[in-house]
Amino acid sequence: MPDELAEDLSGKGVMGSNGAQLGELYNIEMNLKTGAIGDLLVAPYEDVNPSQLGFETDTDEHEQIVRIPVSRVQDVRDYIVVQP
Repeated sequence: MPDELAEDLSGKGVMGSNGAQLGELYNIEMNLKTGAIGDLLVAPYEDVNPSQLGFETDTDEHEQIVRIPVSRVQDVRDYIVVQP
């Protein structure tokens, strides 16, 4: 992922490389020892079925979250673009 400040990523939309709107960035997992980013935690939009995205899902505070490995990020501009 290109150099980006976490504050610039907060709340940014996440889109598949096919143009499908997936959700909004909810949080980022990071290895505190190395500083390496692990997964992007994405809150899927209401009309998105998380189980059909091909990524691991989890539940956080009663909300379903999609875990997208940072290695799947293709671009970060207006949206975070990920390879499905």
